[in-house]
Amino acid sequence: MAGEEGAPLGIGVVGGGSIAEWHLGSYAKNPDARIVAVADVDLSRAQARAAQYTALAAELGRDQPPVRAVGSHTELLADPEVEAVSVCTRNDTHASVAVDVLASGRSALVEKPMARTVAEAEAIVAAEAASDGVVQVGYVRRWSPNAQVLKAFADAGDLGEVYYAKATYLRQAGNPGGWFADRSISGGGPLIDVGVHFLDLAWWFMGAPRAVAVSGYTSDRLGNRGNIESLSRWKSADYDVSKNSVEDLAGAVVRFEGGAVLHLDVSYSLHGRPQVGLALFGERGGAELEPELTLFTERHDTITEVVPHVDSRSFDIVPAFQNEIDGFMRAARGLEPSIAPAAHGLEAVRIVTAVYESAAKGTEITL
Repeated sequence: MAGEEGAPLGIGVVGGGSIAEWHLGSYAKNPDARIVAVADVDLSRAQARAAQYTALAAELGRDQPPVRAVGSHTELLADPEVEAVSVCTRNDTHASVAVDVLASGRSALVEKPMARTVAEAEAIVAAEAASDGVVQVGYVRRWSPNAQVLKAFADAGDLGEVYYAKATYLRQAGNPGGWFADRSISGGGPLIDVGVHFLDLAWWFMGAPRAVAVSGYTSDRLGNRGNIESLSRWKSADYDVSKNSVEDLAGAVVRFEGGAVLHLDVSYSLHGRPQVGLALFGERGGAELEPELTLFTERHDTITEVVPHVDSRSFDIVPAFQNEIDGFMRAARGLEPSIAPAAHGLEAVRIVTAVYESAAKGTEITL
């Protein structure tokens, strides 16, 4: 469903949690989008989101009917005014909801991780192949202005072939708890939650090579650190300090076809400083995307550091989400392919699954 030419595209959002707020707020600011309905199994939460964005549309001067609230994604998909859908549910329902969206002929923006397992991710890819709709995966960091600038440099060949990448996202006490800490629902801990962003970014900048071997490790020594009282953190709405079945720390060395290597480490809990870093090392130059965009090269036999003059050299969440939503709108309209297609979501799930398997078996996994 691409919508009528000239008319705003009717949007449905499945899931009314915190990530949905970013989607809804960005749709509200896109003049080509009209938020039609919000679905959540907790109908009161869907009603609250619908009221919130009905009011925002009025503030923005948008002449449109009130946003409707429904209690299931099937009810939302029965609404003919819904033409494209954001899937903002828990990880355990990403695949089932996305497959239903695609089966209805609509496009789906599926939050990361695209799925918990390779089988679930493959089901989404197969459903897309049989659908008139397309899939975009919610890799919002690809859409951050600093990442867009660096991708332009990389695509122009300024880094040359990237043969090594280092990605780090370490939290001291950042386990959200609730369903995020329940492996049966989330599929894992920091690796599949926040680590997948950095795995994806590094792989994307490396040119999306095929992974051939993974050596991974995990640790669950500290738990969710619910005893910490002096440091605030975001917690899931269903947070329960007594429940945690995911890792504190995960890491991996991923080898790719052609010899390139990625080193990844990520944590919810550890005794140390928080760290965020993404570095790329190529034959012609290198770059750091995080903590601040910087490029490195040689000029006239001199090692040179280049600092781009841009609005934000670090991840900027507001324009990143707006760019992501705007890109999905164009993809759903058939105007251009998404930069975060389902095939990329599947490859990330394959690598994450191999990391967990390697950690459990204590051996390298060949893909």
